[in-house]
Amino acid sequence: MVELKTDRSIDAMYEAGQVVADALKAVRKAAGVGVSLLELDEVAREVLRGAGAGSPFLGYRPSFAPTPFPAVICASVNDAIVHGVPDGYRLRDGDLVSVDFGAELGGWVGDSAISFLVGTPRAGDVRLVETAERALAAGIGAAVVGNRIGDIAHAIGTVCRAAGYGILDGFGGHGIGRRMHEDPPVPNEGRPGRGMPLRHGMVLAIEPMLIGGGTDGFRTAPDGWTLRTVDGSRAAHAEHTVAITTAGPRVLTAR
Repeated sequence: MVELKTDRSIDAMYEAGQVVADALKAVRKAAGVGVSLLELDEVAREVLRGAGAGSPFLGYRPSFAPTPFPAVICASVNDAIVHGVPDGYRLRDGDLVSVDFGAELGGWVGDSAISFLVGTPRAGDVRLVETAERALAAGIGAAVVGNRIGDIAHAIGTVCRAAGYGILDGFGGHGIGRRMHEDPPVPNEGRPGRGMPLRHGMVLAIEPMLIGGGTDGFRTAPDGWTLRTVDGSRAAHAEHTVAITTAGPRVLTAR
């Protein structure tokens, strides 16, 4: 069931979203050659503490997971697409890093993700990250009252496929509110004019996940969480929490 949020609830979600935005900004600033993924996780924890917010990631255990998630960020490097578990790995020159983060404040959740390059960028990686951001922007642009879920999916998929990239099979965006994952699912590819109509008060986490090699498949790492490309190509992830309103899409995690 889809819960339509009141305008006051959307304002409260914006406050949670700004904690997310602040944390991702701090993590991006702290990232550099030699910095460990665990150190980046601690940066995000400090932002949560300062805001009096909680983490919807820490301890989260969906049905596919062998263990509860042990961190407040997902940190996915190079061929890791999503759900990377922070560990002692120290960032190297040229790494492509995707960081996904959520915050819970006042009973409401925000969720966002960024991808960025460490040190000397590769031209192919720059294009991949920029395309993920363009796909996200296209999806947000389609998130208007009167459209349907399929219009968002089609907008994202069109950008990704035109650039020759794969789209992570079986994963996409989702509704969000009191819980991190709510109805409806938001695919990253689909047919326009299909699916649930978009109404004022719906709040969605829109999140394209691109695979540089052009295939859609993935493999699960031994940790049971990290999803990696099957061909070793690099991946990028971009995400915002977006409210559907009669005035147009409102990005609650805008940085």
